[in-house]
Amino acid sequence: MTPPYILVAPNGARRRRNDHPALPLTTEEIAQTSADCHAAGADGLHLHVRDADGGHSLDHGRYREAIDAIQETAPGLDIQITTEAAGIYDVPAQLACLERVKPAWASISVREISRNPDLADRVYGLCAAQGTRVQHILYDPEDARLLDHWQAIGVVRNTQQDRLLVLGRYAKDQTSSPADLESFLTGAPQSSRWMTCAFGPGEHACLAHAAKRGADVRVGFENGLTDASGTPWANNAASVAALAKQLQGDFS
Repeated sequence: MTPPYILVAPNGARRRRNDHPALPLTTEEIAQTSADCHAAGADGLHLHVRDADGGHSLDHGRYREAIDAIQETAPGLDIQITTEAAGIYDVPAQLACLERVKPAWASISVREISRNPDLADRVYGLCAAQGTRVQHILYDPEDARLLDHWQAIGVVRNTQQDRLLVLGRYAKDQTSSPADLESFLTGAPQSSRWMTCAFGPGEHACLAHAAKRGADVRVGFENGLTDASGTPWANNAASVAALAKQLQGDFS
C-alpha cells in the first residue's frame, strides 16, 4: 500500500514566535522550512504569509514572493495557499486574493464563503476558470452538508471535490482525538479525495488513524507543536519526519 500524501502547514494564521522559536514567519524562513520539510517527507506545503508585524496576511505580493522563494528552495514541492479569513478578511478580500495570486492550489472554507453567499458562485467559478485546484475546509458535519448542497446546485463545480476535515478548533490547549473523525465520515461521500488535520499532542495519532481510513494528512506547527508526550518538536521538519516514518511503517 502507498503511504498517504503529506501536506505540511508550518505556521498558520495565529501562532507567533513565543509559541515556538522555530515558527517560520518571514519569506526566508518559510522557504527554508519548505525545503527542510520536503527533504523530511512532505509532498506539499500549506502556505500562510505574514505582514510586516507578523500578522496574518492575504497580500498578493507577499504570496507571490513566498511562492517564488519556495519554488527556488524546494522545487517539486506542491504549494497550496490559504484564503483563511482569521477574523480579518471578508469574502470580497478572499476573492481578490484568488484573482491576484492565481494559485495552482488553494484552501477555501465553505463556512467563511457562506458569510457572503452571493459571491460563492464567483469564488468557485473563478477557481475553475483559472485552474486553481480547491480544497474545501470543513470544521464539522454541518459544513459538509453545506458543501454537498453547493455541489448539488452547481455553485461548487464538479471537479472541486477535495476536502480537509479539521478535527478540533484553533483554541488554547485543544487536543484532538481519533474518535473526532467518526462524525465526519458518517454518510460522507466516499468518492471525494480527503485529508485530515488535528490539534495538540494527539495530532500524529489522529493522522495515522485517518490514513488507515483512506485519508491524506496535514501536519505541522499550525496545528501541533509537540509529540504525544508533550515534548516540543525541534522544528516542522522533525514533526514531518516522525510522521512520515510512522506512516511508512503502517503502510509497508
